[in-house]
Amino acid sequence: MTKILLSINAGSSSVKVSVYRVPARGASPEQIIETQISGLTAPPATFSYQSRSQQIKHQKLEQDANSQDEAFKYILDYIIADKEGAPEIQRREDIVWACHRIVHGGDYDDAQVITPDTYHHLESLTDLAPLHNAPALSIVKSCLEQLPHTKNIACFDSAYHQTIPIHIRTYPIDPEVASKNKLRKYGFHGISYAFIVRSVAECLRKPINETNIIALHLGSGASACAIKNGRSLDTSMGLTPLAGLPGATRSGSIDPSLVFHFTSDAGRPSPNSTKDMHISTAEDILNKQSGWKALTGTTDFGAIASAATSSPSNPSDPSSDFPRKAKLAYDLFVDRIAGYIGSYFVSLNGEVDALVFAGGIGEKSTALRKSVVEKVRCLGFGMEDSKNKNSEELKNAEDGRAVVVDLSAQKEGGKRVMKWLDNVLNMPNSGNEKA
Repeated sequence: MTKILLSINAGSSSVKVSVYRVPARGASPEQIIETQISGLTAPPATFSYQSRSQQIKHQKLEQDANSQDEAFKYILDYIIADKEGAPEIQRREDIVWACHRIVHGGDYDDAQVITPDTYHHLESLTDLAPLHNAPALSIVKSCLEQLPHTKNIACFDSAYHQTIPIHIRTYPIDPEVASKNKLRKYGFHGISYAFIVRSVAECLRKPINETNIIALHLGSGASACAIKNGRSLDTSMGLTPLAGLPGATRSGSIDPSLVFHFTSDAGRPSPNSTKDMHISTAEDILNKQSGWKALTGTTDFGAIASAATSSPSNPSDPSSDFPRKAKLAYDLFVDRIAGYIGSYFVSLNGEVDALVFAGGIGEKSTALRKSVVEKVRCLGFGMEDSKNKNSEELKNAEDGRAVVVDLSAQKEGGKRVMKWLDNVLNMPNSGNEKA
């Protein structure tokens, strides 16, 4: 009997839902709907929807949706009304599972069925990641109310990193305070990394428990991960996703004292706090007002990379100020990425099967991949320019599985460079295992 599964990803300003039909236990889910509402914090909100019967792109919502809860209700009603695109869903009771991406899962090392106890535990973790967990939990609450017959499953971005050794995950602060307040490195993007290492191991025809890679999840939120024998050894993000690499609006790792010199209001509540999301001015500045947007004025990394890697036609033109800013942001990002690659190369004793680029930027930016690989060429990584392109290569994977593209230079003893094409199947698969 075919069953229906929702994969739900709630961001601070968006809600994305993918709908899958699961033919039988153990079978790979088949995606039948992809939909999203974005712009919740910057109206007007827009609606996108793709199914067998229709395709809508960035359509302005006809009704207000000012919260994740309202956005999810709109999406759910639309899915159930789409009888031609999703004939398997005639009523809400037909939805068997709802899998939620939760960024911070604390000490959970696996997906969890959401019970009242689980929900209250996740609420207690919200202070560790208010910008990320609060929106997700609002959707979980909405699901519990609107889909009472559906089994809700939480999949955690932090779970994959529970294997990080204690000497790496520990901060050098008072251990009693750290233990009481759960202050340690957790790491994130774990749902992505778990799928990446499985895909790379399959491509290399190696057992996962013998696969060592350095993986780069590069997007508006960016991180790096050292994976040894298929398990997380270290990662750039820490207690929260703020640590490590800079992002579109995140500072990444900086001197902790900087923010107190930046503003005298660092410890005060941010004007952007809500009743469900309590953040300080410091958190707001470093998470929402920093990164390459602060350096260049835009979050569009494609525009930054293009301007940074091409010469302005007229350097005296005032508009040429953007290429200068873009080059600073671009060079800074490349430098920070290369630093983590070097550090993780040492952590893995040089036994690295592949350097893997993933995430929106990692997958799409040919310029960034080239710059990073050139920066770490001394470690033995090499890439063929003819392979470093964004074509439709190898996008014919069976069953919708992720595709790994080998970009390596063909030379004796050279380290592999790979690109991973994301298709978000890992979270529903994780949820299906818990069903």
